[in-house]
Amino acid sequence: MIRVLIVDDSHSVCVFMRHVLESDGTMEVVGIAEDGRQAVEMTNRLKPDVITMDITMPVLNGIEATREIMATRPTPIVIVSSDWSPSETAKTFQAMDAGALTLLRKPGLGRGNDEACYELIKTVKLMSEIKVVRRVRRRLSQDESTPSVSAHPKISRRIECVAIGASTGGPQALSKILSVLPKSFPVPILLVQHMSPGFINGMVQWLGSITTLPVVAAKDSLRLEPGVIYVAPDGVHMGVTPGPRIHLSTTPVQNGLRPSVSYMFASVGRVFSKKAAAVLLTGMGRDGAVEMKKLRDLGALTIAQDKASSTVHGMPGTAIALGGAERILPLDAIGPELVTSVG
Repeated sequence: MIRVLIVDDSHSVCVFMRHVLESDGTMEVVGIAEDGRQAVEMTNRLKPDVITMDITMPVLNGIEATREIMATRPTPIVIVSSDWSPSETAKTFQAMDAGALTLLRKPGLGRGNDEACYELIKTVKLMSEIKVVRRVRRRLSQDESTPSVSAHPKISRRIECVAIGASTGGPQALSKILSVLPKSFPVPILLVQHMSPGFINGMVQWLGSITTLPVVAAKDSLRLEPGVIYVAPDGVHMGVTPGPRIHLSTTPVQNGLRPSVSYMFASVGRVFSKKAAAVLLTGMGRDGAVEMKKLRDLGALTIAQDKASSTVHGMPGTAIALGGAERILPLDAIGPELVTSVG
């Protein structure tokens, strides 16, 4: 049985979520915490496999509770939020930057929420399988501290566009990368981050608070401008057309996803070819891996996050196995590498 701790200051929400999770037959709710301080104490005492975490709570909010849990007893945390306003959803990304794995919309009470309930069950089960690490810096061994890089020599090239794909663990990774890019970064950045619908505007606002570059939700036909970060909206693929301009599409899902990193990488390859840089970050599955190999074959710069720094090494690991990564780098090295290669 998967042992779950529910953290929420609403008794009725806790009762409903307990019913939903235990109805699957594979999960047991081992405790309910009504504030963040209780969550920290119960995590240490009950040792759950996974935690569902609200954000706005008394005594200690979900952000601080997540930070303390990840520093004392690292546990997979799923943020479950009911407030979709951009200012409030931006707070959920602070919790993800503190170590939470993903976020979901809180299922409404009563009937008519079958899809949201299914998503909650599926996500909690998936996240319970991820091994998270303590969020405290430690001295690395020689093997861990040496970046894993490909044997191929660096190639001098002109880069006109950067495309980044991420999934589970992506917000934390993006925070580290984008925060080191200078205001003078000379090319546009396209970004696909897999997440539940409804949180993109909050993510745009949060990213805007941690980088000096402007961050916008992409719109169809928008001209790409140097130094602007374009985030793929909910439910549509994001690519580019000559101009260069943003192209949004409702064509079928790829790798079960829309927006898809694969769609973005393929589109960037057609327009920019060897003048592109593609970055594949932490995430489940293989979205973007095959297309990264095609980009490398075109002569584009391709960077995959290494296993040691990835929350989940599915996407970048598949790209590496396919020979699609020219450079395999730890997370802390990817931002500086982009500055050097693009600048």
